Amino acid sequence: MSEHQNLLAEQRRALILEEVRRHGGVRVNELTRKLSVSDMTIRRDLDALARQGALEKVHGGAVPVADASTHEPGFEAKSALELGAKESIARAAAGLVAPGSAVALSGGTTTFALAQRLLEVPDLTVVTNSVRVADVFHAAQRGAGQRPGAATVVLTGGVRTPSDALVGPVADQAIRSLHFDVLFLGVHGISVQAGLSTPNLAEAETNRRLVRSARRVVVVADHTKWGTVGLSSFATLEEVDTWVTDSGLRSEVRAEVSEELNQLVIAGEAGEIGEPDTGADI
Repeated sequence: MSEHQNLLAEQRRALILEEVRRHGGVRVNELTRKLSVSDMTIRRDLDALARQGALEKVHGGAVPVADASTHEPGFEAKSALELGAKESIARAAAGLVAPGSAVALSGGTTTFALAQRLLEVPDLTVVTNSVRVADVFHAAQRGAGQRPGAATVVLTGGVRTPSDALVGPVADQAIRSLHFDVLFLGVHGISVQAGLSTPNLAEAETNRRLVRSARRVVVVADHTKWGTVGLSSFATLEEVDTWVTDSGLRSEVRAEVSEELNQLVIAGEAGEIGEPDTGADI
């Protein structure tokens, strides 16, 4: 399959997942009409998404996977969700980073998108427990050589999670002695009651260490994360300085969040995307 065909398949599968999430299920015949592809193509897409754990196939279609608080989707499954929102969030969040900063990025698909934007910010020191994030910077350095202003990357050790984050005592020990200007956190769920949460107990502890070591904590998470609660909470909303999210966040949620956070950035709604003035103090 060509690169172009791969891209089309990824886009189509992202649309399928969005339909499943929005309507609570989809039928094959509805998807063939909506996406103008064959029945066989849709069934292959559903097979691929089911293998990734992104949905559950049923007779004639698909439904969401039962979302227990301990269920942690793999990196590939999460990568196919909310692609446009993650790209907008990444552009806006990158605008908050000054050259020469010490920046920490946790694991996650949104921080992975942000890492690609940070390649253009000079003289960064990047600390991450994400194998995927580290690979973004390492691949750029291999491709262009050690260019002036290239980031210095510190990858913590640890035990690898389904999201390709390194967690556990080794990671915690590495983070404990470090101090960051800003931490960008990807999250499994965010709510007023549970704060920031994850289904992985070891990841929760590693994230707590990251939060303690940061002068400023920025959550990068799309609107679908609101109201989701994982097994373990690792920070309250009071510990978060900024939430960068997308325009899908409902107005009533924005009002609720305004009572808890210092700043909410809605990517693309105010000023130019990626500029520091994309959010308003609240």
